[in-house]
Amino acid sequence: MSMKIGVMADSFRKSFLENIKAAALVGAQGVQIYATKGEFSAEMTPAQRKEKLDIIRSHGLVVSALCGDFGGHGFMVEADNAERIEKSKRIMDLALEFGCNVVTTHIGVVPADPSHPRMEVLKKACIELGRYGDQVGASFAIETGPETAAVLKAFIDSLGVNGVRVNYDPANLVMVQGEDPAAGVKLLGNYIVHTHAKDGIMLKKGDPERIYGSSNNHDEAIVYSDYFKEVPLGQGNVQFDTYLPALASIGYDGFLTIEREVGEDPAKDIGEAVLFLKEKLAKFGY
Repeated sequence: MSMKIGVMADSFRKSFLENIKAAALVGAQGVQIYATKGEFSAEMTPAQRKEKLDIIRSHGLVVSALCGDFGGHGFMVEADNAERIEKSKRIMDLALEFGCNVVTTHIGVVPADPSHPRMEVLKKACIELGRYGDQVGASFAIETGPETAAVLKAFIDSLGVNGVRVNYDPANLVMVQGEDPAAGVKLLGNYIVHTHAKDGIMLKKGDPERIYGSSNNHDEAIVYSDYFKEVPLGQGNVQFDTYLPALASIGYDGFLTIEREVGEDPAKDIGEAVLFLKEKLAKFGY
């Protein structure tokens, strides 16, 4: 079993080509790419798709996952879901064309109360996307953080489809939920098909409804830096010496994809993160 190191290409904050070059330069094995708009999206022509795939392969990389995150409220507003579902299906098609079968996203906040009216809206959207994933052989992977691991597990358990899985971000669970990532891995088990390698610190408990853009109360904009801080790998509260063995214990051999959403020198931070992960993987023999 061998876990692989990936990079969120867009974290370098450059053009597509420069992002791919930077990922190869730091020693990544794969890249995750945003696919909702811009240079890389389902709107690309066949020629553009071929060009992008050739660039990725020529740099010795594979695609670990595509990011289909539309931002904001995710799939919590029923009126918006028909369009978002169709776009998500096209992104799943695109992922398969680029040799991977995982599309990650935030769906919004799954309520802890199963009778909450939002639950049926989220379930309806995820069941449709999960069934499409089952049909084409792709996974629609919900990113952790907006709710506890236990709430997310119960939600996915209730869907009755195989195509809805988990993109496990340990830092989100630490920063927003104050949860132990190793414990969450054991709960979510084989639902995990992709991970983000990220680290962070909770400064004070915040309301996930506001942090993830679902609150209807916009009178006061949330200041994220008051609640949590993303930090370089090894400098936060993600305990990689327990987190990585937890992943190994469920048989995970996929990507640890480095995501760096802050910082003035992402290339430096990502390069150091690759070295950090290589040392940890070597230590444990993963």
